[in-house]
This record gives sequence, C-alpha cells and structure tokens, in this order.
Amino acid sequence: MKKIIVLLILIMYGCNSADNSGQACDEILEADNSMNELATAVGLHKALLRYADDNVIKPNEGDLPVVGKKLVEAKWAGKEDTKGISWKPIRVEASTAGDFGYTFGYWKFKTKDTTLYGNYCTVWKKQKDGSWKFVFDGGNNTPKPNDK
Repeated sequence: MKKIIVLLILIMYGCNSADNSGQACDEILEADNSMNELATAVGLHKALLRYADDNVIKPNEGDLPVVGKKLVEAKWAGKEDTKGISWKPIRVEASTAGDFGYTFGYWKFKTKDTTLYGNYCTVWKKQKDGSWKFVFDGGNNTPKPNDK
C-alpha cells in the first residue's frame, strides 16, 4: 500500500512539474511584438482589436473600464486611430502551465510636435487554437525612460 501511495505521489508530482513557461514566454513576446508592428502599420485600435480576447478588460483614463471586445470596438467606432505609438517589452513572464502570462514595457507616442512616454502591462492568455490574445491591457504616462 505504501508503495502505491508513493507511486501516486510521484505520478501526481510528475504531471504538475512540467514547466512550459519558457516556450510560452517566447510566444507571448512574439505576440506582443507582432501587435506593436501591426499598430505601427494600421493603427493602435485595429491592432488591439486583432489581438484582444473576447472577454478583454480595457481600462480608460478617467472613465470606467470597458469589458468585452465588442464593447471596446463600439467605444472606438468612428474615432481617429493612432499610428504614432510604439512599445517595447522589457519583461515577460508566463505561468508554469504555459497558458497565461504578461508583458511589461515602455511605450512612446510621437506626434508632429511632441513625444509622450509611458509604461504598459498586457496580460496574455493562450487560446484553444494555440494563439495568444490579451485579456487585460493598461498603462500610464511616465517621464522619458532611461536608455539602458
């Protein structure tokens, strides 16, 4: 009986000890960078909607957050899109299971006469088809970050 219990504990530990976070971090970083490239090409709103999970939570400065991709899309309908924004992730982490993670980094928004800076955090969730969509994306203004 003791051997069976020990064997079951080892099997359970083995099933839970697989660490898929390294591959997930690579995939999340690729998704974050691809979303950045798309935003530069077609605009921030279009890029975010392309990578947003159906149940996304999108905070809004001075307003309540919008919950759900369809409501985010409706809020942005008819508004001018932003192409002058870019970002760079400086940290990515993922769950051991490899199905959830986040990116953190700095963004820069350039207009004709000014440049604004900020940081962001995007929470990513792996979809059933293996792609990554974000479930939360938020950020704030900051001074210009130190170049390191």
